[in-house]
Amino acid sequence: MPTPRLLIIGLDCAEPALVERWRGDLPHLNALMERGVSGRLESCVPAITVPAWSCMLSGRDPGELGIYGFRNRADRGYGSLVVADGRAVRPPRLWDHLGAAGWCVAVIGVPGTYPPPTVNGVAVSCFLAPSIASTYTHPPELARRVAEWLERPYLLDVPDFRSEDKPRILADIYTLCDQRFTLAQHLLTEERPDLLMLVDMGTDRVHHAFWKHMDPAHPDFVPDSPFQNAIFDYYRHVDRRIGELLAACDAATAVLVVSDHGARPLMGGFRLNQWLIEQGYLVLREQPATPVALDHAAVDWARTRAWGAGGYYGRIFLNVRGREPEGCIAPANYEAERDTLAAALTALVGPDGAPLGNRVFTPQQLYRKVRGVAPDLLLYVGDLAWRAIGTVGGVGLFTRENDTGPDDANHAQHGLFIFYDPIRPGAGQRLEGVTIYDVLPTLLARYGIATPDHLRGRVAAW
Repeated sequence: MPTPRLLIIGLDCAEPALVERWRGDLPHLNALMERGVSGRLESCVPAITVPAWSCMLSGRDPGELGIYGFRNRADRGYGSLVVADGRAVRPPRLWDHLGAAGWCVAVIGVPGTYPPPTVNGVAVSCFLAPSIASTYTHPPELARRVAEWLERPYLLDVPDFRSEDKPRILADIYTLCDQRFTLAQHLLTEERPDLLMLVDMGTDRVHHAFWKHMDPAHPDFVPDSPFQNAIFDYYRHVDRRIGELLAACDAATAVLVVSDHGARPLMGGFRLNQWLIEQGYLVLREQPATPVALDHAAVDWARTRAWGAGGYYGRIFLNVRGREPEGCIAPANYEAERDTLAAALTALVGPDGAPLGNRVFTPQQLYRKVRGVAPDLLLYVGDLAWRAIGTVGGVGLFTRENDTGPDDANHAQHGLFIFYDPIRPGAGQRLEGVTIYDVLPTLLARYGIATPDHLRGRVAAW
């Protein structure tokens, strides 16, 4: 039996247009594309790391998972959002299905794996782990071996990647990548897993930190920047590490390279809660002198009809009588209020007076089930060209400043996939219409493993 039978290399936020543009400089990815099948991979809505990887690996949508972002409402109160870690993912994921079929698995850094899952093999947690002082591996004693294999303490993520300390961020991105791939090579040798899956977060962090140094279309483009090639050079580095990992695999190993979403330049921020204030939906007892988080503002909840949470996409919550503690919207008026608010958001114009191109969704439109406390509306500002800003206070509805620190990029709805199977090579075929939900049923079908009923995706022609 080859070792591994299946290698999955996740590149968080890898942008298909960049890979296509730089194919000639990415020999290992290019070879996989020429010998296999590839294409764009439509993400879930919202197209963000949490919940996208869990959607991909469980075949369930965010509503079915009850995970609508990195942070979620824990209840109907007005308190802070809470982090959705691996305990929020209830359905079995790919490694659970394969493990039950007798596969030995090795899982490294896949978002949604803290606490580390109990797998038939080994697992190393993702960036959701608070520190390596916590139990971040399965089994726990694996942490000692990880420390022995690496030259410096294991990085769970790039610390403070939204800052102006670009040299340090770039160095940490490379360390993050190298540790993931070095760890993968050690686990291949020592554990001989049937499935090895790793996710590199460096592709995401390098976009957020350095896009404006590369792209003349970015509103804050930095001409002649010393970091103008940072993203290009990093893609080439990742490609080299992929090549080294492939060299350690059996010739019969099937390979999937996949990203959970893509990337695009960030045009700016839209002050979502400030707009809700101006429209009379969100009422404050007093205006803050400077922008503050909504949690720190004096909100008059009894007179507030709606409020928002910021991020790469916007979430809007309605204050419904009998549902929220101080709800003021009558349940009979809920649908009309939501429709009116959605129409107003859809019709918004940008700073230049042109239509902004917002996309507004309801959970019921997007998801087969709605679990947990879902937002009443989901907002893609400018179809993800703009970030939603959740603070209140400040001047104007549009800003170049980000409320969570410097950030050059937003997410895009389509990531990528490249699948090479030596048994059934694809000869460079490009596939259209593949979604993030198709990954699990396609892989299970490929290996003759029973597919659970009611998965959202279909078996793709890989």
